[in-house]
Amino acid sequence: MTNTMTQVLLFLINTLFLLYIVAVMLRFLLQWVKADFYNPFCQFLMKLTNPLLLPLRKLIPGWFGLDLAAVALMWVLQIVEIALIEWIVSVPISAVIVISALMQLIMLLLNLYFYLLLVRAVLSWVSPYQGSPMQILLIQLTEPLLKPVRSIVKPVHGFDLSPLALMILIQVVLILIR
Repeated sequence: MTNTMTQVLLFLINTLFLLYIVAVMLRFLLQWVKADFYNPFCQFLMKLTNPLLLPLRKLIPGWFGLDLAAVALMWVLQIVEIALIEWIVSVPISAVIVISALMQLIMLLLNLYFYLLLVRAVLSWVSPYQGSPMQILLIQLTEPLLKPVRSIVKPVHGFDLSPLALMILIQVVLILIR
């Protein structure tokens, strides 16, 4: 296979796995924060993730309200992605991919929250009305993390700096993980 074709194949594999893993991760997080599952975006995520997640739930039960089947699915998908990429670039597949997959999932979760916070902050400046379905989901997803930060970082002249503080903290943690 030519170098260009290999790069295209790697890009497609990475993108498709990333999009599906993010969909499963968002579904897991929305269940965790007890979001409104009648929201159109939640319905979309459920239809997208049900084919792989529902059969897995029969094998892996939940634990204290956490969907362990979703966690297992994300982990397995990440392992498969890494194995596929290593096979395509002719790198020997080792048992280290199990730990590597877990670390990549943690970094993906942190990056996802970084961008959710960024979008929420920008939307609060552009469209302060928080009645749209997407804004409600953003609030439901980010508020559990912002609430403790707000107790430390107080608003300055009406400006809530807690999203900025949390985004900085997330970037520091990402640097430490790498």
